[in-house]
Amino acid sequence: MPLTATEVKQAKSAEKPYKLADSGGLYLLVNAKGAKYWRYKYRYAGKEKTLALGVYPEVSLKQARQKHQEARDKLAQGIDPGEVRKVEKLTRHLAAAESFEAVGREWFNQLMPDKSKSYRERTGRILEKDLYPVLGNRPIAAITAPELLAALRRIEARGAVDIAHRAKQTSGQIFRYAIVTGRAERDPSGDLTGALKSRRKSHHAAITDPKEVGRLLVAIDGFQGTLIVQTALKLSPLLFQRPGEIRNMEWAEIDWEEGRWELPAEKMKMKLPHIVPLSRQAQELLKNLKPLTGKGRYVFPSARGRSRALSENGVRSALRTIGYTNEQMTPHGFRAMARTILDEVLEFRVDWIEHQLAHAVKDPNGRAYNRTAHLEGRAQMMQRWADYLDQLRQGAEKGNVVVGNFRPV
Repeated sequence: MPLTATEVKQAKSAEKPYKLADSGGLYLLVNAKGAKYWRYKYRYAGKEKTLALGVYPEVSLKQARQKHQEARDKLAQGIDPGEVRKVEKLTRHLAAAESFEAVGREWFNQLMPDKSKSYRERTGRILEKDLYPVLGNRPIAAITAPELLAALRRIEARGAVDIAHRAKQTSGQIFRYAIVTGRAERDPSGDLTGALKSRRKSHHAAITDPKEVGRLLVAIDGFQGTLIVQTALKLSPLLFQRPGEIRNMEWAEIDWEEGRWELPAEKMKMKLPHIVPLSRQAQELLKNLKPLTGKGRYVFPSARGRSRALSENGVRSALRTIGYTNEQMTPHGFRAMARTILDEVLEFRVDWIEHQLAHAVKDPNGRAYNRTAHLEGRAQMMQRWADYLDQLRQGAEKGNVVVGNFRPV
């Protein structure tokens, strides 16, 4: 007798698993815990096989019979329904491996580890929040330019124009990765040039007026935070390197004998090694901090654990504490401060300044200068810069900041 829906529903667990037969090889398997599974027992090429048809109650008796009939129809055509199931699973797996999200995650894991933490986190947010929810399940080779544009317009619609441009750039990198790995033939992001709203030009807030710089330095001296953050804050204008490079400074990178900080290529944005000559003032700050953190790896370790560097918000929060808003001054702004004053007030050579900022500076033959280029001159410049900052600080304390032309000798 075929099963009824009531019999299926009321079937209880027993000490051992048991079967309730329906018809044509279809049966309900009830395990010792009461879970119920639909199965189809059949023979193909002389061998007895079993095909899983689902779990009750997700699959009802009626649905199980429909799946059973479909399998029997295949069997009548000389097709093994079990092999069909295997092929379907493989096809789904391959499709998933070639979806935008699958390729994106593979790209991220392959190419992002050597990027900065902030860049990885920003890119990850764009993928998880803006791209995967819209394009993630789509086969990457099938995504068209209008489809990608629609996803980017959703980002634009909430006013995040810069993020929309970043998302376009990130998606383009994923498409190009798919091309070289044989899973796509073209990059549709290349068709979207000019399709998005223009980015608003934004620059890191910076103080470049010498009088205001003097007042800022006085405020920095008054900061009452930990010695670690105090030192990172005081070194920021003296060294004017990228905030991430300063907070990730390691004691092993300090050459005390030569009086310089040597950064390896893997830490630098341009992926070239870099040397920062240390002024007397910078060395004194580091020597005062060494008894506190010198036994560890990082010059500025995190308060949450010496195994990692100071948070990227450490110096930024210190600036807020001494009264400077994000619109007035940022940690990155110390670079613009130095760039402007070294050029316009102290009149140092622009190529020296650019090299010290670790920008891409090339020689007359178009080759990147090596890290020791103009090192003696740059060392003099860094010392002159530190002395000038002392003058500005002292002038601000006395209410008489000197802002004249200080041509280097």
